[in-house]
Amino acid sequence: MNLLASIPSPDISFIQLGPFRVHFYALFILSGIAAAIALTSSRLSRRGGQPGLVLDIALWTVPFGIVGGRLYHVVTHPNDYFFAGADLWKILYVWEGGLAIFGAVLFGSIGAYIACRRAGLRFLSFADALAPAMLLAQAVGRLGNYFNQELFGGPTTLPWGLEIDPSNPAFPIGLPADTLFHPLFLYEMLWNLAGVAVILLVDRRFDLRWGKALGLYLVIYGTGRTWLEALRLDPTEFQLLGVKINIITAALVAAIGLVLIIVQARRHQEREISPYRPGREWSAEDADVGQSPVVADPAGSAPAARPEDQP
Repeated sequence: MNLLASIPSPDISFIQLGPFRVHFYALFILSGIAAAIALTSSRLSRRGGQPGLVLDIALWTVPFGIVGGRLYHVVTHPNDYFFAGADLWKILYVWEGGLAIFGAVLFGSIGAYIACRRAGLRFLSFADALAPAMLLAQAVGRLGNYFNQELFGGPTTLPWGLEIDPSNPAFPIGLPADTLFHPLFLYEMLWNLAGVAVILLVDRRFDLRWGKALGLYLVIYGTGRTWLEALRLDPTEFQLLGVKINIITAALVAAIGLVLIIVQARRHQEREISPYRPGREWSAEDADVGQSPVVADPAGSAPAARPEDQP
């Protein structure tokens, strides 16, 4: 007897706490961000980064990423937001779902780059520490799609088919109410978790630095999304030569990751000693005396304390 006949979808997507409505989608997104910050902080500290620095960078990265993710989603799904009688305020309703990872990564990278420049940190060094944490955050966030009954594929008779409420606006017209669908949220979640393990294991074996861990992340995620996008039932309105723009974007992301690995492996065969730019190094001794990262002496002979650190 097959105990698993299907995967039921939750019949709730939020909880009401007095006047406040707490959406599970938002909770899982925030949980994924928290998990990513914790893992990235641990990895960056082991590489010589200042403890607590990742949280400072996140204050730039997360807002940029949310704005970028939402913007990409709205632009690639205009018919969902721009039509006669549409409530344009819904463009801002992030808690209802609709954060595109490609936009989040692009805009989040801009925020991270700004923060890294301010901290004297190499952007690629930070990105290497972040790489597996990104996949972890994305895996946790996909549980939010489950509660929103979104991110599912075509009909299937497989025992892990996903049940979708026929009243769901995304339920395909003309299909029987008991139709089961491929649980793409689950496929991507498992793919991402496997990717986390792969990056951590390969990093332990080959010490991925100089952007190579970032490149591996791009290859893993881009490859997975290329396949998953082909199964989705909610395609974007944009296509190029008959191919969905998200498939093209995912394949391009994977290709960029492969090129990044090859180029950086050739450019940097030496070991990365510090994640900081020259002259901005930080050490544990600085924390003991309450100093900020040091900057190089104008003459270049030795590090000198920042003016504000001098008595």
